[in-house]
Amino acid sequence: MTDTPSLDPRTTALLVMDFQSLIVEMFPDGKDALLARAARLIDAARKAHTMVVYVAVGFRPGYPEVSSKNASFGPIKESGRFAAGGEGTEIHTSVAPLAGEPIVTKHRVGAFFGTDLDMILRANGIETLLLAGIATSGVVLSTLRHAADADYRVVVVRDCCSDRDEEIHRVLMEKVFSRQATVMDADAVVAALGR
Repeated sequence: MTDTPSLDPRTTALLVMDFQSLIVEMFPDGKDALLARAARLIDAARKAHTMVVYVAVGFRPGYPEVSSKNASFGPIKESGRFAAGGEGTEIHTSVAPLAGEPIVTKHRVGAFFGTDLDMILRANGIETLLLAGIATSGVVLSTLRHAADADYRVVVVRDCCSDRDEEIHRVLMEKVFSRQATVMDADAVVAALGR
């Protein structure tokens, strides 16, 4: 989709995905600018009374959610990273949630699979999702695909997403995401929310 959508703040939610300290530190190039843009977007969403939902990866003690067959999460289990309450699992202070803003804990790449995210969104009358996340080829891609299949309108906030591979980020934004979503920069989203 290439048209610029109008955004109704009451039926729109901003998903702030995987902005956990441990993940942010894995993306040292441009992280300060990314965090500043994301913070500005979050602030604009709050001022517009748009729902802000945080999505974070986390696991119970012993990692019962992780199968040894899972190529992505098996190594995480072995490393001990992302255990509930563990060091680096908190949302980065630059974009931290306010009291009352939901934090959805996920155990897979996408924000929907095995979580209560869809229930939270539908219970609040949400029809449009703004996606901001790390990494573009991980949580953003997986969440976009599920959201589009679930009939949400999706807007990917291009400059509030990051990937270690700039070319993958570019190809997804320019050639893949536009088939199921609108891709916009944070400034355009902030302007659309303020209308």
